[in-house]
Amino acid sequence: MTRSAAAAARTETFESEFRFSDPVFLTEELRMLREQVRRFVENEVVPNGPEWEAAGKIPREVFRHMGELGFLGMRHAEEHGGTNMGPLASVVFAEELGRSTFGGFTASVLVHTDMSSPHISISGTEEQKQQYLPDIIAGRKVCAVAVTEPWAGSDVAGLRTRAERDGGDWIINGAKIFITNGVYADLFIVAARTDPESSGSRGLSLFIVEAGTPGFQVTRKLEKHGWLCSDTAELSFENVRVPAENLLGEENRGFYAIMNTFQNERLCIGGICAGESAKAIELTADYVRTRTAFGGTLWDLQATRQKLAMLVAKAAAARALTYHTAALEAAGHDTRRDVSIIKALSPEVLHEVVHGCLQLHGGTGYMRGTPIERMARDARVLMIGGGATEVMLEEIAKRI
Repeated sequence: MTRSAAAAARTETFESEFRFSDPVFLTEELRMLREQVRRFVENEVVPNGPEWEAAGKIPREVFRHMGELGFLGMRHAEEHGGTNMGPLASVVFAEELGRSTFGGFTASVLVHTDMSSPHISISGTEEQKQQYLPDIIAGRKVCAVAVTEPWAGSDVAGLRTRAERDGGDWIINGAKIFITNGVYADLFIVAARTDPESSGSRGLSLFIVEAGTPGFQVTRKLEKHGWLCSDTAELSFENVRVPAENLLGEENRGFYAIMNTFQNERLCIGGICAGESAKAIELTADYVRTRTAFGGTLWDLQATRQKLAMLVAKAAAARALTYHTAALEAAGHDTRRDVSIIKALSPEVLHEVVHGCLQLHGGTGYMRGTPIERMARDARVLMIGGGATEVMLEEIAKRI
């Protein structure tokens, strides 16, 4: 058989699914979760993702379906309808959502499950939990977190949105920007400065603000480079009056709550990067084994094989650190430095993976409508959101 004939034979029979090995400490329950989420992604997300990208939103029934499957309550207590599965479940969930190739879908869901609603479980009163968590866990109401402002992002201590006490209410004034789920969410966890005499990290508090509250509006639906199916908004607060019982957690202690939830967000980003890296490698291994050039396939070229192998090695290392850190977190260890390392490293590795994979796809990878082109666009924001790489490197440096 000639070299080209052998390549043709491989083209007819080749079908790949690239998976990293599961950590040995992963329980059977978490392995079952992985398979269940993977089936959901393959059956519900991949076929419909292009339509959601075009619409710039995810249909509400998708959240309700995920609620029925038990995907939206894994970070909430059982007495409120959740399953309380901990950080390893969040990483498994994020990794499998990342394999969908639709970064906007992954972002919208994880903002709901792991980056906004946990504030209610962690800091909320029993009344707040009973009022809001059942609808959040069922997917009947979608949640967002509103921290970033036009003048303060990773620098949370620089927030200027104000909340002033007026009898039995709080009155909020200010603006937020780059808020994922900001256009269509029902509930917002809003950070505001409640002590005007304090500066920096002191004097910040969190509030639950419902969509439709007078004075609270979506100023703009933002058009993004990637993550097209997630809705992202600029928000304004003009004398938004909320009852005192909507204060979430202890007054003037909101900064510490935000930092705590940032830890989980950054851990989830490690999971997202692992899932997206694996899927990009899978797609590329398939492509280079079937794309013929110079009398054979691209896979026949040593440079191609070694390029892909190095991307596998780097992605596997970042993923292993993520799972190890999640296990440490579950065991109660201080993981602040480890999580900062994950957030600094994993998106950079993913960026190298998706762009390396796009290069191996050649002109095909540059065309709109191909998964690898979309993944390259979507990956870029992960080096910015949740704490930019440069901010994370400074956090690591503090702990050397």
